[in-house]
Amino acid sequence: MVNDANALYPAPRARVQAMKEYHPPLGSRDALRLDFNENTLACSPRVREVLGCVSTGHLTRYPEREPVEAMVAAHLGVQPLQVVLTNGVDEAIHVLFEAFLDEGDELLLPVPTYTMYEVYASATDARVIAVQAADDLQFPFERLLAAITECTKIIAIANPNSPAGSVATREQILEIAKRAPNAVLLIDEAYFHFYGETVLDLVGTVPNLVVARTFSKAYGLAGLRLGLLAADAGVVRWIRRVLSPYSVNSLALACLPAALEDQSYLDWYVAEVLAARTEFESALDAAGVRRWPSRANFVLVEIGPQHKEFTAKMHAAGVLVRDRSSDPGCDGRVRITIGTRQQMQQAAQALNETLAALRAGIEA
Repeated sequence: MVNDANALYPAPRARVQAMKEYHPPLGSRDALRLDFNENTLACSPRVREVLGCVSTGHLTRYPEREPVEAMVAAHLGVQPLQVVLTNGVDEAIHVLFEAFLDEGDELLLPVPTYTMYEVYASATDARVIAVQAADDLQFPFERLLAAITECTKIIAIANPNSPAGSVATREQILEIAKRAPNAVLLIDEAYFHFYGETVLDLVGTVPNLVVARTFSKAYGLAGLRLGLLAADAGVVRWIRRVLSPYSVNSLALACLPAALEDQSYLDWYVAEVLAARTEFESALDAAGVRRWPSRANFVLVEIGPQHKEFTAKMHAAGVLVRDRSSDPGCDGRVRITIGTRQQMQQAAQALNETLAALRAGIEA
């Protein structure tokens, strides 16, 4: 616990003092940002048109998200009462944990995975039970099943997972839901568009299933902070009780319908990223760099003891990448977001030059 004995301000509750801190790395916007798994190009042109037509009325009135939620529900093929929009998927995770995790409960977490699961869980009185993946970083299905207990209250699975891009199959997800009927099973489909497989159709049929989606990745709306949870209406009811009624802002709500309607732009961007991923993986193989097979818009690579120097030299070359060495079982590994083919050609050139410089230093 932090020692604030000499502080002049009131101390927060002990649980907050014990929370893990998260500080996202900052970098030059002039560099090629391959460190946050964002859309690396742009949102739909239709979204930009909407932004140009925003009136002062949008800014003076409190936002009303339910009409847009109904539109999103129709787009996803679920009922309006089964969907809630959130301020990014981070808020979705936060409110879900606040609604369901209590003292004595356990969050079951395959690791390595998205950092914020553990951060938000640490604000509750629940215990985090980490299930470590093997060196291949594939989904640890059998280990996860063995870790389920009567105290398991939430199981959080990013699918595809970060930083490796591995996946849990539909059959595995169904078996987990069956083995833990009294636990919320969160399937975070942030990278769904690059994977193409979903369990969203099971919402309402599998009562303990909750699916999260974000509009920060393929849709290119990270700056507007939009996410959602889809679940049985009874589960959504409790989530709404914790959620602020005005957490999704008016600009985001105004832009979301345009983003959903422009399916052709979304399809183009996803196809471009998948083609770029294939080309970049070939470049990694040619460079002799170990990589993990990915079903998302990023790839994890093995750099080894020089991971910090590699990341710094890539930055100096105008390409930002993410050192994941602090993740469980990822020492020496770096994650690289996949952008367009042209962007990844630039990244491949910087990577080859960086590796050559590092290897020359070793040989010298």
